[in-house]
Amino acid sequence: MNYVHEYSQILESKREQITAWMAKKRSEVPIPIYGSVDVRDAGWKVAVVDANHFPAGFNNVSKEDEPHLAALLKNHIMRLDNECQWVHLYPESHTRNAGYIENIATLQRLIILSGFRCTVGSPELSAYGSLTGISGPLQLSTVELKLENGKEELFVEGERPCLILLNNDLTEGIVPGLSANNVSPPPSMGWHRRRKSEHYACLQQYVDEMAQLLEIDSWHLMANWFVSKNKCLEKENCRIELAAEVDEFIEEIRAKYVSLGIEREPVVFVKNDRGTYGLGIMAVREGKELLELSNRKMKKLMYSKGGGDVENFLIQEGVPTLLTQEGGAPVEPVVYLVDGEAASWFYRVNGKKGDMDNLNSPSAEFFDSSEVGHLYGEHAKGWHALVAELSMLAMGAEAIKYANESSVQ
Repeated sequence: MNYVHEYSQILESKREQITAWMAKKRSEVPIPIYGSVDVRDAGWKVAVVDANHFPAGFNNVSKEDEPHLAALLKNHIMRLDNECQWVHLYPESHTRNAGYIENIATLQRLIILSGFRCTVGSPELSAYGSLTGISGPLQLSTVELKLENGKEELFVEGERPCLILLNNDLTEGIVPGLSANNVSPPPSMGWHRRRKSEHYACLQQYVDEMAQLLEIDSWHLMANWFVSKNKCLEKENCRIELAAEVDEFIEEIRAKYVSLGIEREPVVFVKNDRGTYGLGIMAVREGKELLELSNRKMKKLMYSKGGGDVENFLIQEGVPTLLTQEGGAPVEPVVYLVDGEAASWFYRVNGKKGDMDNLNSPSAEFFDSSEVGHLYGEHAKGWHALVAELSMLAMGAEAIKYANESSVQ
């Protein structure tokens, strides 16, 4: 069996080539201001299994990393607008999720540390003077829509900010007023339009090129996947079609396992092709499981944030995690990136789950790199950082695609 980490010497020997390749690719796409990815490290494969363009969870990163995160934010913002003085954070409308509120408070602290004025709020939150996070209250500003030159624009305390930093995934559609303001990330990347399968289609191209540069099989750097479209799971014929597709896919993975001497049974994840927060995800070991779904499980699989219809499913190879904490609890690295650079890590640990399970559940615990980084840091700066940064290139390629689609509508 070939383990990815056996190729680490190759990775280090080609650092200059990788850096030059990254610089060229970053010049070709709009690099995201920020993002986060979940990485799975099975030993034989290191892969991004989820990529978020509007990341929450900044409150889980190490305080030691904040100066570096702030410096990267400043570089990116000044590149967007070298006269920028004021950044306004536009959050989700969560009023009781203390963890998410703390994420916004952390982002505000990072932006202020970058040297900018930073306010927080949205029209929906304007009725609240503050929200309560883990460390205390987060002050909100009054945000309203005004008609300017025939377009609705967002005004904060009666003035226009230089830049709106979007931390709202726009599942339910583009918010009025955003299109007329200077906004990052672009609203066209919201989940009302974005599809997970498009990210992996873009990512596949970059992974293939990087694997060629490293002279290794690209299978070691990406989870296999396909998208199953137009599946109305409440109808039996749709479930039969999906089950057959899943069985065929599982057999392909099994054949690859046999060829590499990997002794375990394949698992695939069936995911809603759009949406966040771990909604609409199910682990499957054979297609028959989809034919025997209870109504409760079917509703869970078809659930989408905002109540949107689910018809397209991303079918993704399950990648077990080799990383464990003392006691055997499975561990999953979560990489936070700013300006395309892997800049901070935290680790999701879930003692109630197995090494192949989705660890993103209420029983998960989070440890920052200052707490457990010494256990996994060797890989973090190597393969984990590499696949995470390739994912940001893919987000940039996605942004071009969705912007082009918006311009022709």
